[in-house]
Formats: sequence, C-alpha cells, structure tokens
Amino acid sequence: MRGIFIAIIIGLLFFGLSRLGFSMQHATLIGLVAFLVTLWTNEAMPLGAVSILPVLLFPIFGILDVNAVTPNYSKSIIFLFIGGFMLAIAIEKTKLHSYFSAKLLSFFPRTARGIIYALAITSALLSSILSNTTITLMLMPIALHLSENKKLKVRFLLATAYGASIGGILTPIGTPPNLILMGFLEEHHLSALTFGEWMLYMLPVVGIMLLVMPWLLSRGVEAESVEDVSHNIPILTYEQKRLYGIVVLLSLILIGNTFLKQFFGVAFNEKLILLGFGVLMFVPVIGFLNWEDTRNLPYEVIFLFGAGFSIAAAFSSTGLASEIANKLSFISTLPLFWMFVVVALFVTFSTEVTSNTALTSIAIPIFYAFSKNMPQHEGTILLMVATVAASYAFMLPIATPPNAIVMSSRVISIKQMASFGLKLNFIGVIVLATVAYVVWNAV
Repeated sequence: MRGIFIAIIIGLLFFGLSRLGFSMQHATLIGLVAFLVTLWTNEAMPLGAVSILPVLLFPIFGILDVNAVTPNYSKSIIFLFIGGFMLAIAIEKTKLHSYFSAKLLSFFPRTARGIIYALAITSALLSSILSNTTITLMLMPIALHLSENKKLKVRFLLATAYGASIGGILTPIGTPPNLILMGFLEEHHLSALTFGEWMLYMLPVVGIMLLVMPWLLSRGVEAESVEDVSHNIPILTYEQKRLYGIVVLLSLILIGNTFLKQFFGVAFNEKLILLGFGVLMFVPVIGFLNWEDTRNLPYEVIFLFGAGFSIAAAFSSTGLASEIANKLSFISTLPLFWMFVVVALFVTFSTEVTSNTALTSIAIPIFYAFSKNMPQHEGTILLMVATVAASYAFMLPIATPPNAIVMSSRVISIKQMASFGLKLNFIGVIVLATVAYVVWNAV
C-alpha cells in the first residue's frame, strides 16, 4: 500500500504544480499520468492491473468517455505484436534460440573484447524479434559464468543489457515504443513504414551503436584473461529445422513486401502476415504450439500498449499536447539537426526515471502537435527520433527491464551502470540525431 500512497501523493503534487500554468482538465490529466507512471515505476501494483486503470480513471475524471478509451486496447497494431510473440514462444519452446545464441557467439574471438562484442551483438539481434526481457534473462547466466573476474562480469552483464535495448529498435516489434509510434501514425493517417523499411532506417543507428558500445565497455579490460569459452553449437532437431524454415520464409515475405511497396506502390498488410504466421504455429503437423502455450503471452504488455494509446489519445483530444507543444515552441527556432538533438536529449533523460512505453505515449502526441508546422517528412522523422530515444536509457536500473535484470545479479553497482550509461546516453543522442539528419532526411 505504501507504493500506492506514494503514487497518489506524486499525482496530487503534479496536479497542483500543473494548475499554475494549465487548465483544470489538463492539470487533472497530468496528475493522473504522473500517478500511473509512478505505479509502473515502483511496481506497487501488477503491470497489467495498472495498465487497465485508464479505462476507469479517464471517464471518472472527465478526460475521455469509456467508449473512447476501450478501443485503444484493441488497435490493429497490437495484433502484429501478438502474432510476433506467438512465433517467439514457438522459438523458445523448440529452443531454437539456443542454436542462434551459440552460432552467433562462435563468430567472435575468445578474448575479453571479443566476448563483449559477442554478447552485445547476440543480445541485440535476438532482441529485435524476441522480448528483450526474455533475451536478457536467457543470456545473463552465460555472461555471469564466462569469467570469475568481477570487473569482466560487470562489462559482460552491461553488454547484454545494453545490447538488448539497442537491438529492440531494429524491428517494429522489437520494443513497445516502436509499436506505439506505428499505431499513432496509422491512426492519424500518416505514412507508416513497412517492416523492411523500418529495419533499413534503423540499421545505421543500431550498427553504429553496436560498434561503439562494446568498444566503450571493453576499454581497460583488453588484457584481462578469460576462461576457455565453449562455442559448441547444438545440432538442429527436425522440429527446429522446420521452424527455422518458417522463420526464413517469413523473413523473405517481409523483405519482398518492402520491395513491392518501394517499386510498385502496393503492399500486403503486415499485421495480417505476422498474425497469420502466429496462428500457423497452432496448425496440426505444421505448427509447434497448443492453446496452453498462450499462457506465456505477455498479456500485461498488451494492456500496457492499450494504456499507452489511451494516454496518447487523451493528450491529443483534450488539447494538452498542443498546449505543451506551444510551450516548447522555442525549439522551432533551432536548425533541424539541433532540433533532433534537443528532442532526443529530452526523451532520453526523461526515460531514465519512468517507463519508456509511458513516456513514448506522452511524447509522441506532444511532438506530433509541434510537427504540424513542419513538412510531413521532417515531422515523421521527429516522431521517430523521439521514439528511438525512448529506448536509449542506459543509466539507471529502473529505466529499462534489461537494466533491472542485470542489476538483480548484485554484481553491478548503480554507480557503475550510471557511469557507463551517461556516456552512452550522450553518444546515442548524437548518433541518432546525426543519422536522422544525414540519412533519414535524405531518403
């Protein structure tokens, strides 16, 4: 109960402070969001339960009617995530991810720096299609047992957590903020990227960060000795080979769909493609799952999406997003590159103390209102910068689930994480802003 009381106090505090510059309705919405964010952060209630609260609170406090809130929990973009997670459950059930991990680790030298790069890249690639929470939990025992040297253990664990956060932006389904942006673009009839287009846009950001981050972590430990690391690659079973083939087929379809849109201006609905392949996992003989396996679906995250979309809708429909955008109007006087830098800095450091999903839900409608005075292409890029920056929180354990998971090992201190994380935050902002300005803006 203590955590709930703290959330109420923080909500009332934000409400009171907001009354100094906002209307009663807007101050109420800010107070409610502060209340929800605090509950998400201090985990005083289960994630799923907190995520349902907007259905109760927004109508009670006159923010949105119940019929305006509930549709946010069934947006079509959520079913893309459900389909992707059904595939992820099949991959975990057949242990195909163990093969991928061993295969990727085998490509790197058995040195301290080589293992740091191996863990970071393996974590990133797997987190682009699977839950970054799952991948961090899966790789943490490996990272802990690769060396008895505590200094190396810290670097190995951080490489795993940071790699998971970096890799999550590579695909639309890699992390919740990506899906929130895709749903927002669709709802506002803005041009949304296909699965393949998204990956092409994000590849430079991910690639540069996966070069810089392991290099930063490996500084000062190059000469440290490591135990002999076995890279034994398991032999694929018949089931794993079948699923491997299905994953390859899905990849080819998504790549082909990207080319269809680029060259012919038409494309298949990727939500249906992902959901279709997810349902395929239940087909007898072909699939690998039964209905009991759906207990492993992250229903709490699905509700979290709904809460995020509800917050975004409330900010837009009440006019709060426009009002905050007006207060941030000084950004419009900045050159485009520095605009990206300021937005990325604001989102990155705000994410350190709150849920990146909740923050994205708040930030996107605010910057969308601000971007209406910009060319549509530049406005969309601004929203993408804000979304990606939400995944670039490397300083504190409460910032992202991977950070919290490796902190639970009791090997890393908050001071160590903050020391590396602060540098990475600034590096990430500069990399993101530069790629957005030089690459995305030129496409």
